[in-house]
Amino acid sequence: MKNAISLIDGRNAPDVKELGKYFSEEALIYHRTFVEVKWLLFMSKKDNFPLRKFTDNEIVFLNSLLDNFSESDSDRVKEIEKTTNHDVKSVEIFLREKLSETSLKDSIEYIHFACTSEDINNLSYAIMIKKATEEVMMPTMIEISDILKKQAQDWKSVSMLSRTHGQPATPGTVGKELLVFAYRLDRQIARLENQEFLGKFSGATGNFAVHKLAVPEIEWIDFSREFIEEFDLKQNFLTTQIESHDFVAELSNTMTLANTIMIDLARDVWTMISFNFFKQKVVKGEVGSSTMPHKVNPIDFENAEGNFGLANSLFTHFSQKLPISRLQRDLSDSTVFRSVGTAFAHMLLSLKKLKKGLLKLELNEKVVKQDLANNPEVLAEAVQTIMRKYGVENPYDKLKSLTRGKRMSLEDFYAFVDTLEIPNNEKVKLKDLTPDKYIGLSEELVDRYLG
Repeated sequence: MKNAISLIDGRNAPDVKELGKYFSEEALIYHRTFVEVKWLLFMSKKDNFPLRKFTDNEIVFLNSLLDNFSESDSDRVKEIEKTTNHDVKSVEIFLREKLSETSLKDSIEYIHFACTSEDINNLSYAIMIKKATEEVMMPTMIEISDILKKQAQDWKSVSMLSRTHGQPATPGTVGKELLVFAYRLDRQIARLENQEFLGKFSGATGNFAVHKLAVPEIEWIDFSREFIEEFDLKQNFLTTQIESHDFVAELSNTMTLANTIMIDLARDVWTMISFNFFKQKVVKGEVGSSTMPHKVNPIDFENAEGNFGLANSLFTHFSQKLPISRLQRDLSDSTVFRSVGTAFAHMLLSLKKLKKGLLKLELNEKVVKQDLANNPEVLAEAVQTIMRKYGVENPYDKLKSLTRGKRMSLEDFYAFVDTLEIPNNEKVKLKDLTPDKYIGLSEELVDRYLG
């Protein structure tokens, strides 16, 4: 761990360890083996196929190769690769070894039958990416959304000064402002729920050429689709040698946007902590600064922001690079694909840091309310809009002269309202208005969405 170059494999390895079964080298070797074995089983089950039907015991044996796949198995594949210098071919040779001393030795030549390496690779990566997205990333994103929704419910009635361009603006509530981020994140989660994960299994250049030649009686397009759908993937119907990777680009774009939204959240919460709107629960034994013992630094939000940025740099490269391949294929995508897990890991680390930070927040309601009370000039919008309603000439300019760049008191506003030629009931309404009451439908927006 101390000698690891990447923080994902070193300092922060414990935080992302659950991704190892999806994106480690051993995981990739396993999934290649998985696809090869399932292809052999699939061919054996089909009528009118030259491969014989396997016995129940042979089927159990083949499945046991997957169920009992171990580190020593992946080590053997890597050992073979030292000679072959070809990772997929090494898996094929590994399986030939496993079958050579069994009743399945007569079927050895059907391992990797009619396949190109990319047939095995693209399905392996699609399965890994799909599982990691659905089993790790989405549940963690949902946890973040749920925390924000809980906080939105708890603080939906706590009035808060808004700031646009960093300047005091029309108030809202703490709950509504946090719920904005849950709403935005939920939209990206919904996109992930509808994400297609594609696969191809159509040979050297995507044309089923050797398939049709060797076993012409099979309807190969449908045969391939049926096999791909066994993995809960969708067939990419038209490809070259490679699956076009468009779905990986689409997924990467969704991840990038989700991460960008969470960067926005991290920065806003960081700023609110600096305003003392939020306090952070003190963790016993934790040090905020090496020289200033009073500090409780917002490090979780800072770490989240940094790692979201690292993840996005990779996801952006995936979306721009992976859909491009010279003619029917080149290998520049292969090395890029090996970093997919790194992007997922930086994103997962960020989500966990963000979750930790959010759970440490305590609202400093007194400071939030005082900040709002200190800025009564935000009522200028309300006053000038009522003036417009009753045709008062140049209301915006009159309020601008009264308020722009000045500190006002509520009494100043009420005195100004008394001078207006508007109905008395409107004057009463405006003079009853205070910044903490001027929150519009903030609470209803929370209730509507959470309802």
